[in-house]
Amino acid sequence: MAFCTPAPQTPATLENSAVGVKVENLSKNYGDLHVFKNVSFEVKPGEIFVLMGPSGAGKSVLLRQIVGLEMPTSGRVTIDGHDASKRETRQNVRLALVFQAGALFNSMTVYDNLALYLREHRSDNEAGIREKVTHALKILSLEDTAKKFPSELSGGMQKRVAIARALVMEPQLLLYDEPTSELDPVMSASISEIIASLKDQYHVTSIVITHDRDLALGIADRIGVLMDGNLIFLGSRDEIRASKDPRIIDFLSPKIDLHNPRFKKLET
Repeated sequence: MAFCTPAPQTPATLENSAVGVKVENLSKNYGDLHVFKNVSFEVKPGEIFVLMGPSGAGKSVLLRQIVGLEMPTSGRVTIDGHDASKRETRQNVRLALVFQAGALFNSMTVYDNLALYLREHRSDNEAGIREKVTHALKILSLEDTAKKFPSELSGGMQKRVAIARALVMEPQLLLYDEPTSELDPVMSASISEIIASLKDQYHVTSIVITHDRDLALGIADRIGVLMDGNLIFLGSRDEIRASKDPRIIDFLSPKIDLHNPRFKKLET
């Protein structure tokens, strides 16, 4: 599903409205389980920041701290200089989160999935809602899907609908949780192209959680790598390609070793 904060009653012009995000010494524990410790990075307004890492590294957990769905154990996140955990921050900053599974409502048409949040929050009259929904569908070349149900769409089209649903909120900050998971390489490339194009069309700040190497190396302005509870890399695409850190090299270009497989190493 798309998690969205309410749009202001009189939305600001989208041009130059992107916000910055600052993560300072962030740590998260669940009881005795330490997910990550003292993670710090900054995302500039209008930037595409990609956070990579192996499965189970805590990327999605960190994302939940950024949008205020969970409280960190220590440290803090600020959005546009304001504490992300405060309700007033989430009310004043337009942000949307596209979850990994999309979570569209199967009982509703694509059009009604996009219109639902706007209707519930009375952010516009029906004519205004129609204009916003139609515009979002057009941007993602989904005009022909408006009257269809999610079950009638391919996985890739469902991902695009989930992004379109986030766009109707005119977000200043757009967050993606594994946007290319379960997609074939061609559709993954298409989703990556969509994320990159929205940076220019909407001047939106984007934070992308992924383990998709091609997405990160194709569209990111900067990349962070979360591994073993720590942020082990922070830099540009060129810098990560040039990294000599064996952990980064193995993550980006893992070698298949039939004589000394990784799962055997995990047993010892």
